[in-house]
Amino acid sequence: MSNFSKWIGATLGWSVGGPIGGILGFIVGSLVDGFTEGDINTLGQGPRNGTKTAGGDFEISLLVLAAVVIKADGRSSKKEMDYVRDNFVRMYGKERANNAFKLFNEIRKKGTIPTRQVCMQIREHMTHASRLQLLHFLFGIAQSDGSVSQSEIDAIKRISTYLYISSRDFESIKAMFYGSSSSSSSSTSYSSVTAYKILEITKTATNDEVKKAYRKMAKKHHPDKLRHLGEAHQKGAEEKFRQIQKAYEQIQAERGL
Repeated sequence: MSNFSKWIGATLGWSVGGPIGGILGFIVGSLVDGFTEGDINTLGQGPRNGTKTAGGDFEISLLVLAAVVIKADGRSSKKEMDYVRDNFVRMYGKERANNAFKLFNEIRKKGTIPTRQVCMQIREHMTHASRLQLLHFLFGIAQSDGSVSQSEIDAIKRISTYLYISSRDFESIKAMFYGSSSSSSSSTSYSSVTAYKILEITKTATNDEVKKAYRKMAKKHHPDKLRHLGEAHQKGAEEKFRQIQKAYEQIQAERGL
């Protein structure tokens, strides 16, 4: 068995079945000589944690949904592809990232991806906090080439709806990328309206409501909620958590709190 197929076996949990398993079976079979769709289920067997989401399930889900977003505007820019590769190297290391990117390229080349069915499988097994982290990554991809098309935004919105993510959570995460004073989500400041949108409140909120909103958002997006996915994904959640802190600190400064 090749290193690639061993990697697939090591990363799969609940994602071996359903539409995601079907996509993997078709693609892996074309990459590994003699590898069949049935082998996906064989590789996924073993001393795993039942239907509990593990890092590999999140990883595979991320690859499939990233392909949906990148394909949304009918083109795949080098910057978008580099964003995916660089983030996987940062989270998993070069060897695992290379295997993941190999699979990602094949998923991207595949025809129509059954987005709704894939999202239904994901939401059945994945926590709300994990689904929010998926959405954050997808916005990062769309923004990475500096040119965000409406078709990309529509694709992410559709995914968020299928994942049962509220419109307020969608707009909050979107604002982390598209409401700053520069094109980067790591810029030093947000517009005033954006800072409130990230905390899911308006400028009419009282000081007590601002503090309550911050506590609620900090709890919702705390990196510890992704502890079950492993250290790599906890680190990925830290960026989102910092954006919430930054928005709150900006509102505090504006109000003199």
